[in-house]
Amino acid sequence: MADTFNYRIDHHGSLVRPAALLAARDRAAAGGPDTELREAELAAVKEAVVFQRRLRSTVVTDGDMPRADFRSAVLDGVSGFRRTGEETDGLARWVAESLPKADGPLLADWAARIGELTLIAPKASLPSPAYLAATCFDPDAAGPGGPASARELGEALAEIIRAEIQLLISRGVRLIQLNNPLLLAHTAADRGGEGALSFEDALAVDALAVPSGERPEGVRVGLAPGWAAPDAVDTARAERLYAAVPVDRWILPYDKGTGAELDLLRALPEDRDACLGAVDATSPEIEEIDTVMARIDAAAEVKDLEDMALAPSRGFEDVAGRPLLNAEDQNRKLIQVETLARYCWGNEF
Repeated sequence: MADTFNYRIDHHGSLVRPAALLAARDRAAAGGPDTELREAELAAVKEAVVFQRRLRSTVVTDGDMPRADFRSAVLDGVSGFRRTGEETDGLARWVAESLPKADGPLLADWAARIGELTLIAPKASLPSPAYLAATCFDPDAAGPGGPASARELGEALAEIIRAEIQLLISRGVRLIQLNNPLLLAHTAADRGGEGALSFEDALAVDALAVPSGERPEGVRVGLAPGWAAPDAVDTARAERLYAAVPVDRWILPYDKGTGAELDLLRALPEDRDACLGAVDATSPEIEEIDTVMARIDAAAEVKDLEDMALAPSRGFEDVAGRPLLNAEDQNRKLIQVETLARYCWGNEF
C-alpha cells in the first residue's frame, strides 16, 4: 500500500524501562509523590525517543514508559475496572464491574509530546477491545448495570478505543497498533475452546474499534494478532480474520521460520501491508543475516516486498519490571532490524 516505505523499521512499542523509572514507580506505589514519578516518566520517554532517533527508526514510541503494562493505557484511563490482586499468565488480573467510560485521553497527551521531541512519525500502541473483553469479563464480578456478556463489554471498549484512535490521528500520530495476543490461536488447525469471547465476536468487536472511511495521508492502523504462529494454520479462518478487521497493516510473527508463519502471510490479502516480526525479542542471540534474509526471500515469493516492513517479534517489556531482554541486548536487536531493513530496501525510506 502507499506510504508503506515510511514505516519500514517498526517495533511493537514497549522498551526496557530504565532502573530510575522503576525505582520511582516503586516509591509512588509506596506512597511517594506522584510528581517524582511523572518527572521520571518524562525523562525516560525523552531518552527512548533519542535512542530511536539515533537508530534511524522510521517510527518512534514512548516505549510504554508511563505505563505498568501494555494494557494500562485503557485500564488506567477508564472507569469500571477493578484490579483483583491476582495474576494470569504473568499479567495483573482486572475485572469489569460496570460498563467502561473514558476519563479523558488515553495516550494522546503523551503522543503529542513525542511529536514535540522528533520529526519522525509518532506511533502509539493500544490493547484491542476484544482482548480486554476476553480477559476481563467475569459474570460474577459485574454489578447492577454491568456488562451482561463479554461481547457487550467489548463493544463499549471498542467505542472508547475508536474515539482515542481518532484523537491520536488528530494529534499527529501516524501509526497506531492494536494488540490482541489471542487472535492467532483462533486460526489454529487444531483449536481448543474459544473462551469468554468467540472468534466471530472477537472479530466483530475489534472491527468496531477501527475508524471507517479513508485514512488521512500517511496514517496507518495495524493489528498484532499474536506473538507466535500456531503449529498449523486453518487458512479459511486466517482469511476470515484478515477480511473482518479493516486495518491497513498486520503485524505477524516471522522469527521461527515455520511453515505456519508463511501460511499466515500467504493468506493475507494483497491490499494489506505486512510487518514481519523477523527478529526474536525473547532471545539475546543475534540472528544470522543470511538466515533471516532467506526467510524474507520466502516471504517475498508470496507477498510483494514493497508492501512489507520489519520489526522484532513482540514488545521487549510488556510488563514494567519484567523485561524479556536487558537493555543492551534489546538495543542490539533493534539495530539488527534496521540492518535487515537496509539489506531489503537499501536507503529508500
